[in-house]
Amino acid sequence: MRRGLRFVPLALLLAVVLELAVFVLVGRALGFGAAVLLVFAASLLGLVLLRREGMRAWRGFRSAAAAGQPPGRQVIDGLVGLGGALLLAVPGLVSGLVGLLLMVPPVRRLARAGVQRTTERRVSSMVAGDLFGPRTVRVRQGAPQPTPRPEPEQPVVVDGGRAIEGEIIEPGRN
Repeated sequence: MRRGLRFVPLALLLAVVLELAVFVLVGRALGFGAAVLLVFAASLLGLVLLRREGMRAWRGFRSAAAAGQPPGRQVIDGLVGLGGALLLAVPGLVSGLVGLLLMVPPVRRLARAGVQRTTERRVSSMVAGDLFGPRTVRVRQGAPQPTPRPEPEQPVVVDGGRAIEGEIIEPGRN
């Protein structure tokens, strides 16, 4: 984790250079006043959406908690929406475009799925189950996997190799 953090200053510097280059290009194409107005309008829209997305995330979390459902999907959806609104609120044309894209429902679903997969990989399966509920898995017959040397076992084929749905249950847990 710390190895990746050393690249953060470089990434921020590159983001600032990219923002400046795009601003200059847009300023040449549309005029300096129009470019400034565009950045100002995007930031204002981001501030309005920041409040709306924050309230929406809070309501989703509360309704999931009140219904006794895992709140993970609502929390991640709220975080993606807040991230998009925050990127819109930050002055800049590139960050505003990325923030605006995160507000578009198909892009938002993709970002939410990516954040959920990353979260599930980084936390234990028990915590992931508490956040997102039991996972549904598909089991398909495939090429036999190499078996460990001490105890050779044959793969178990269930239901003739057709896909089945089920839950992942940790051993020793009910």
